[in-house]
Amino acid sequence: MSITRRQFIVVSSVALGAVPLRGLLGAQTPAAPPVTKFEAIRRNAGFFSGRGGTIGWLVNKDAVVVVDTQFADTARICVDGLKERSSGRVIDLVFNTHHHGDHTSGNAVFREAAKTLMAQTRVPELQKQFTAPTAPPVVVANATFDKTWSERMGDERVTATHYGPGHTGGDAIIRFEEANVVHMGDLLFNELHPRVDRPGGASIQNWMKTVTTVAKQFPGDTIYIAGHAKPGLPVTVDRRALLRQASYFDAVLSHVRKGLAANQSKEEIVGLAALPGFEGHASSGTVLTIAGVLTAAYEELATK
Repeated sequence: MSITRRQFIVVSSVALGAVPLRGLLGAQTPAAPPVTKFEAIRRNAGFFSGRGGTIGWLVNKDAVVVVDTQFADTARICVDGLKERSSGRVIDLVFNTHHHGDHTSGNAVFREAAKTLMAQTRVPELQKQFTAPTAPPVVVANATFDKTWSERMGDERVTATHYGPGHTGGDAIIRFEEANVVHMGDLLFNELHPRVDRPGGASIQNWMKTVTTVAKQFPGDTIYIAGHAKPGLPVTVDRRALLRQASYFDAVLSHVRKGLAANQSKEEIVGLAALPGFEGHASSGTVLTIAGVLTAAYEELATK
């Protein structure tokens, strides 16, 4: 079976959640039960890991807030677990940090259990744009913000901020201010080659600027939740991981600029086996690879 470029982009979004490609294209292979875990971080904030991008959560006596929704199966597990932790309280607010399926495919499950589903303004349109025509209708946010949103949620202030294009064109970070915990969405991959979604509005140069700004903006003891991490590494990190993400992109852009200045072909530039200084970064499937990042960097710089 052949697939169009648009379908490939859609499949790539979902593939980050470890769904077998043949399952997406119609094979009847049963998926293994997901391994899930709730983990507290501090002051009522924590994260949930399952299948897809890391979910962040806040549960205090007056509010329940969730960041990202993974897939329907793990979303249901997460909702049930949050009910136990909140004595059955309705979820007040669910954020989507961006539009990719491994962060939004659980929206329908969470929407049934929550008062509000919120995202940056571009996220709903990007969800619709990159959903396969044969897929069920997507569930999108019923509330949006442009640059920033902030509100008191019980004894915690929750703030969402959009710094411009990065991993996509609609990324937002969510900060639990009193806990000093920041969910980075896919603006942060811990020691893992990231996806740069150029069709979805990504910019490596602004992504590098964003993670540098965030690292300097908040106190030194801030804990950051990564969207994804290299197997065996934590999804909760300190500011050094953000600065390393910025250094990674600086090395990527430097490599591509040098290649362009030397009139190297795209194939020569993209064919780098390992990025110097970042040889330990892991790949995942055909989406999270150094070749994918270098290709995106080449397209970003060569078109100027």
